[in-house]
Parts: sequence; structure tokens; C-alpha cells
Amino acid sequence: MNGKLTILLIAFAAALTAPTLATADPYTDVGFRGWGPRVGLSVDPDQVHFGAHFDYGHFAKRVRFQPNFEVGFSDNITLVCLNAEAAYRFSEKWDVWSPYLGGGVGLNIKSYDNGHDSDSDTDLGVNLLGGIEKGLNNGDRFFVESKLSLNDVPDVKITIGWTFYH
Repeated sequence: MNGKLTILLIAFAAALTAPTLATADPYTDVGFRGWGPRVGLSVDPDQVHFGAHFDYGHFAKRVRFQPNFEVGFSDNITLVCLNAEAAYRFSEKWDVWSPYLGGGVGLNIKSYDNGHDSDSDTDLGVNLLGGIEKGLNNGDRFFVESKLSLNDVPDVKITIGWTFYH
């Protein structure tokens, strides 16, 4: 493993553990809250992606830490994204559709295969995201999300997902 990849993996691991360092604030609720599947489409590269996300609770008022991973296929590229993201939910009510905005960092591992040769590349990315979600009576949540990458892989993602409350 080269030095750059080692540094990126250490930075990603640090981002995943950061919520456990949240201070004792009446609005925090840090800890594993649930997980769920996600699936969607991306543009540039044009791919279908799927993955999973994990809800680690709120480390500030209405700010949730929700890391995820996604694997995209097609366009002669396999893209694996490991994302450490946080989102601010605008409503405290869970039984209504509520918008949210957020962002985070991601480790993007790209494998290229054009039929004659193959190559791979690893980059650190910055993501901006926004979506809408609704809590259900049993605690589960459904969401629709759009994600923009500030580097270039992928440019845009549209994702739907479900969170199973733990």
C-alpha cells in the first residue's frame, strides 16, 4: 500500500470515529441508531450504484453523522466510494417529509477496464448533499437524496434509501 492511500485510510477512519468524541450536550444522541440499503444512478460516470449507510445519531442539534459506502458499475469503471457524511435535518418532527442538507469527505477507489488494459486510482473527494426524508411509525426512515461531488467522480448522484431503526 502506498503512502498516499495509507494517509487517506487513516483520515477516513478518524472521520468515522469523530462522533464518539461529541461533548455532553442536551441535543446530542451519539451512538448506533440504524442502517439501511441505498441504490441510485450517477452521472459522469454514468452508473448504477448500490450500497449501505449507517446512522450514528446526532452530534449536534439536528446534525446526524451517517457514513456510507457505495459501489457503482458501468461505463468501463467500477467505483467504490467510502463516505463520511453529516446532514442537518430542518425539522424535528419525524412523521413529516423533511428536507436536509449536508456534506462530507469520501474515499473514491476507481478501477478502469477498457477491454485491453486496466488501471486503478484512489482520490479523496468532497461531497455536498441534499435530500428529503420521512420517518415511519416503526422508526424506520425513507429518503431521496442528491449528491454533488466537488472533485469530479461522480459529478452527480441520485439515491433512494431506507434506514432500519435499531
